[in-house]
Amino acid sequence: MKKIINDPNQTVFDMLEGFTTAYPNRVKQLEGTSVIARKDAPVANKVAIVSGGGSGHEPAHAGYIGKGMLDAAVAGEMFTSPTPDQVLEAIKATDSGNGVFLIIKNYSGDVMNFEMAMEMAEAEGIQVEKVIVNDDVAVEDSEFTTGRLGIAGTIFVHKIAGAMAEAGASLQEVKDMAERVVNHVRSMGMALSSCTVPAVGKPSFELADNEMEIGIGIHGEAGIHRKPVGTADEIAEELTEKIITDLPYKEGNEVAVMVNGLGATPEMELFIVNGKVQKILHEKGIIVYRTFVGNFMTSLEMAGCSVTLLKLDSELKKCLDAPSDAIAFRV
Repeated sequence: MKKIINDPNQTVFDMLEGFTTAYPNRVKQLEGTSVIARKDAPVANKVAIVSGGGSGHEPAHAGYIGKGMLDAAVAGEMFTSPTPDQVLEAIKATDSGNGVFLIIKNYSGDVMNFEMAMEMAEAEGIQVEKVIVNDDVAVEDSEFTTGRLGIAGTIFVHKIAGAMAEAGASLQEVKDMAERVVNHVRSMGMALSSCTVPAVGKPSFELADNEMEIGIGIHGEAGIHRKPVGTADEIAEELTEKIITDLPYKEGNEVAVMVNGLGATPEMELFIVNGKVQKILHEKGIIVYRTFVGNFMTSLEMAGCSVTLLKLDSELKKCLDAPSDAIAFRV
């Protein structure tokens, strides 16, 4: 294992320290916790937006803290859900009296721990609502969860819920809009290689040099099948066609596109994939409103990518275009 780290068991702590010292005027770490929050939290007269999950998916989730997106992110250990106590601290630190909205990826540990924290916060008199993101079209159930996984489509939920909250929407209005995003976003990924959790010291799974896995999750969850490595066009076509038929997306629909790298894929390759995605959508009469290409929801040093489509309406477009000064998603 070759990684630029110190103690493998202190990787998350060291990362959080480095993150907060990189942006000291924009974020703060709550003392004694793995919570990173806006420097100005709690923000008066605003619903607070909190997300998080296991570390190893950077820039998710701390990279999306900022005006117009998250008020706080809770970092669990590598690929491990944060504890309910940590999530509760994030809720308490960001609540200004208007309530707190939780964005949870659909993994069993995340759902259980965030919901426990929600109950604890409500017992202390804090209004809390939630949405569970399940955008992965590849696999219905896995060892990590019941139902579809939450992957890169989560970033669109962060952006649109955050824009609603920044504009002064109520807790219920934020929840309604976030649920609309979840209902209209679909994703699917693939991998050329595995990743290595520092404390484990060996790859999560093995792929032969000539193999790729289609439908893989962001923790290395098994996908639909393994097959010989294809071209960028073949990969883009398999991912995009599966997504389009799932909602389904139809001629005349407007969409936002995200081509997301899983950590070790050069932007050159992501742009090549995007080129084919755009051609497929154009041929089907699906109108691309905005495109995002880069590393948004990674899996340590995994080589691979995912494609996400968000079906838009006028309100979703307005929220997508609203200003954001989040470190990893500026608009």
